[in-house]
Amino acid sequence: MSEQKAKSTASSRKAPSGAMPSRHCMTQNYLVIWVDGNIDENAEDCWNTLAQLRVVVSEVNVCRTPEECIEFLNEMNDGKAFVISSGALGQSLVNDIHDMPNVDAIYIFCGNKARHEAWAK
Repeated sequence: MSEQKAKSTASSRKAPSGAMPSRHCMTQNYLVIWVDGNIDENAEDCWNTLAQLRVVVSEVNVCRTPEECIEFLNEMNDGKAFVISSGALGQSLVNDIHDMPNVDAIYIFCGNKARHEAWAK
């Protein structure tokens, strides 16, 4: 769905009183942990992605190794985390964090979906 279509669809809906808060409010106690050994935070595409994530969650953290991610998750006191992992690091990372109570969702970011589908289930 294009961004323009998403905006027009969202703005055309009328929310009844007592409805759920906006997405920004709903995700204020969430953070994103992006795990990728090849991430380049100085690259424009990466910078733009991080900026967009920071609009909808209170915090975005970049980890370059699964161990760094696990350490970060173990040190979290409260809140929930969305973990975005590269396919290369995802298989080992998912096994280690899948049952952690502060992990709400794990996303594997890779262009070759079929390559990771079997173990991701």
